[in-house]
Amino acid sequence: MTSDLTENAARAHFETLYEYRPTGVWSAPGRVNLIGEHTDYNEGFVLPFAINRRTFAAVSLRQDNICRVASSFEPTVHQIELDAISRDAVGDWAAYPFGVAWALQQATAGNFTGFDIFIDSDVPVGAGLSSSAAIECAVAVALNELWSLGLDRRALARVGQHAENAIVGAPTGIMDQSASLLGETDHGVFLDCRDLAAQVVELGFAKEGLELLIIDTKVAHRHADGGYASRRAACELGAAALGVGSLRELTAQDLPRAAELLDATTFARVRHVVTENQRVLDTVETLRTLGPRFIGELMHASHVSMRDDFEISVDELDTAVETALKHGAIGARMTGGGFGGAAIALTPVAKISEVTLAVLAEFEALHYTKPDIFVVSAAPGATREE
Repeated sequence: MTSDLTENAARAHFETLYEYRPTGVWSAPGRVNLIGEHTDYNEGFVLPFAINRRTFAAVSLRQDNICRVASSFEPTVHQIELDAISRDAVGDWAAYPFGVAWALQQATAGNFTGFDIFIDSDVPVGAGLSSSAAIECAVAVALNELWSLGLDRRALARVGQHAENAIVGAPTGIMDQSASLLGETDHGVFLDCRDLAAQVVELGFAKEGLELLIIDTKVAHRHADGGYASRRAACELGAAALGVGSLRELTAQDLPRAAELLDATTFARVRHVVTENQRVLDTVETLRTLGPRFIGELMHASHVSMRDDFEISVDELDTAVETALKHGAIGARMTGGGFGGAAIALTPVAKISEVTLAVLAEFEALHYTKPDIFVVSAAPGATREE
C-alpha cells in the first residue's frame, strides 16, 4: 500500500511542479545485505536482496539541454545543463540522479537531451538500506529506456557505481546497484563482484516461519565521509603488500603471511575481508542445503568481524545485535557500510514482538535515539511502473 502511495505521489507531484504529465514512473528497491560487507570493492562475494521499500521516479525528457530534479525530501528544484554535470557542479542528493545521467553518457553513444524528474521514496535515508542506489537505479532504468540506450542490467549497475564514485565522490562497490536491479521475490542475489556473475538464491524465510527485522538505529552515516574511504585504502594497501590484485585472491591460509607483512591495523582489515568472503560462500551453501535457520552463527560472526577487525560498528548497532540475539533472533548483524545505519535480525515470527520491545526498551534505558524497527521481505528489482 505504501508503495502505491509513493508511486502516485511521484506522479502527482511531477504534474504539480512541472505542469505537465510525466512520460512514466519507474521504481527501484532499496536493499539489505544479508552477509558480505566491504567485500564488494575487493572483488569478493556478497549476498544482498532487494527489499519491499522502493524509490519512484516520475520522468520525462525535454527538448532542450536542461536537467531538473526535485523530490519529496526537500523543496529545492535542482537544475543544471546536461553537459555541465561534474562533481564540483552538483551536490546533495541531486548528485545521484545527475551522476547517473553523466555516467550513462560516458557508457554509451546516444541522442541525449535534458529531462525533468520528481522522486518519492519509502526507503529510509541513512539506514544502510541503499536509498542512494535506489535513486540511481530508478533513474538509470528510466533514462536507459527514454534515451533508447539498450544497456542491460549489469551495465546499468556499473553506471550507478561510476556515478557514485566519480560524481558523488563515494568509493563504493557495485553491490547496492546490482541488488536493486537484479532482485527477485524471496531470493537473494549471490554476486561475484569480480565478474558480476550473479545467481539468485532462495531464502526460504517465509516457509520457515522467519522474518528479517530491520533495526534502524537512526545514527546517520555518509559514504562520502572518510571512514569508508580509509577502510578501502587499507584494503588496497594490504593487497599491494601481499602482491595480489585484490583481497579476493587470498584465503585463510594466507593470513599468517599477512600477519607477518602488515601492520596490525591493516592486517585486521584484511582479515575481515578474507573471512567475510568465506562466510558468504558458507551462507549460500547453508541456505541451499540446510535452510535459513542454520545461518545465524555466520551472521553473528560477520558482525563480530566488522566490530573488531574492520571497526565500523557503533554502540547502538552492537546493542541492537546483542539484544535481538538475547531475545530470540536466530542471527543478527549490522548491515551496510557502517558507522551507523541499521542492524538486521533474522527472527522467528513468534519472537518479533519480544525482540522489538526488548530493543526499544534497551535503547531507552541507554538514552539512545528511539530506533525504527520494521520487517522487510525480498522483492523484485527495478522496473517501469506505468
